[in-house]
Amino acid sequence: MIQAVAKWRTEHGRKYLVQLCKHFAHKIEVTYTENNGECRFSCGTALLDADDGRLTITAVAENPEQLAETQSVIERHLVRFAFRENLEALQWQAQDRAA
Repeated sequence: MIQAVAKWRTEHGRKYLVQLCKHFAHKIEVTYTENNGECRFSCGTALLDADDGRLTITAVAENPEQLAETQSVIERHLVRFAFRENLEALQWQAQDRAA
């Protein structure tokens, strides 16, 4: 498994976490609370963590192509939902292999 992490500073991290999870729950398996979420796509998994000043997203997948697809799905939807904050793109950082 490979993974990448994006950390976005926003006061509304919890709101976006819940909004993303509710949106995806119509089509895929999702579990979430106010502070944590997990969205299981066919291409990979997105783990979301929110606190008072940040939304952290970890994308996990089997290979680079699936990782890129997972990142893209999450990012496209978040950019759309966060239009008031003028979010244009997330800064993803590759991480060491997931356990």
